Amino acid sequence: MDDTRMRGKFAETLAGRAGTRVHVAGRQSSGTGNGQANIALHPIFNGRRLSLGRLAAQWRYWRLLQRLKPDLAIVHAPELLPLTLLWQALGRGRKFLYDIRENYALNVSTQHVYQGLTRRWLAAGLRWVEGRAAHQAAGVMLAEASYAEELPFLEKLPPDRVVVLENKYQPAPGEMQPNQPRPHPMLHEPLRLLYSGTISELNGIWEAVALTQALATTWPGGAHCTIIGFCQQPELLRQLAETVARQPGLFTLIGGAVPVPHAAIVAAIGRSHLGLLPYRPHPSTARCRPTKLFEYLALGLPILIPRNWLWAKTMSRHGGGLMLELTPADAAAAHLRQGLERCRFYPNGIPEDVLWASEGKKLWHLLDTVI
Repeated sequence: MDDTRMRGKFAETLAGRAGTRVHVAGRQSSGTGNGQANIALHPIFNGRRLSLGRLAAQWRYWRLLQRLKPDLAIVHAPELLPLTLLWQALGRGRKFLYDIRENYALNVSTQHVYQGLTRRWLAAGLRWVEGRAAHQAAGVMLAEASYAEELPFLEKLPPDRVVVLENKYQPAPGEMQPNQPRPHPMLHEPLRLLYSGTISELNGIWEAVALTQALATTWPGGAHCTIIGFCQQPELLRQLAETVARQPGLFTLIGGAVPVPHAAIVAAIGRSHLGLLPYRPHPSTARCRPTKLFEYLALGLPILIPRNWLWAKTMSRHGGGLMLELTPADAAAAHLRQGLERCRFYPNGIPEDVLWASEGKKLWHLLDTVI
């Protein structure tokens, strides 16, 4: 339950108001500490997609609803929507909010994680249950502004029931934010690259590997890439682990088979020179701003992105990095060296408009409206 949105942003924000008790139900994680004393953690998820462990989570979630009798439920996972709808139907005055973190039906339809009829049925089922839940919910929250146009079931909802809460950066309790950007890399030292978050081909893991290999010969001091995050594809993780083992001086892999505490990712950001967002062009990510984009900006880490107008607009507003074609890797490495030698990043300091505080105020305004 080290989820940065549900646990780190929503729960911490809600628990900041006196008289509020927050219960967080999610995946068990290796993170330690509850943060605020009025936050209780309940592990309900284990296992991979479409596993028996995921089915057991439904029973655990239902028992929690019966035992805790919440004044308000906030649902972050679409698989919990059917039981939430049943819970609402069986009691008067029960309210819930639905947090749409992704365009799930689009992801299932286009990312090829699922195959054949499973993919079709799952996409159709997701769209149906999300549509039903959106109309029954007291409010709907969107992690991306683009979802308002992409999701047809939102069209008939009153505007005051839908609010965009972007994945901006929320410092952990007690975390000291840097007041200066990361130091500019020197030519004689290894260029420390960072790939963080979900490890997948779509998110550009092989592009990150190829770029690191190219930079190892073009950057005078060599290069090293820290890969830190969770991979839900066993075969991809096996291939990546073999690649890392063959070149231990170039790569460090942290996590992989298990989720990584967010504090470990923040620490890795603090040790790096350049954060990589080597996403492959895809309909499911083209109009979304990844969480790591806000994380890198908030922590003053220069960023390398592919050609994406939305990300470029966010990044260039703060002088936060470079936009390059990432393939072929040799050409990208050469252009990157030129850019790093020429540019000085964050000329106006670390930005504040990438922090969660503004989104937290919108969250409380929505709750004050519906409760």
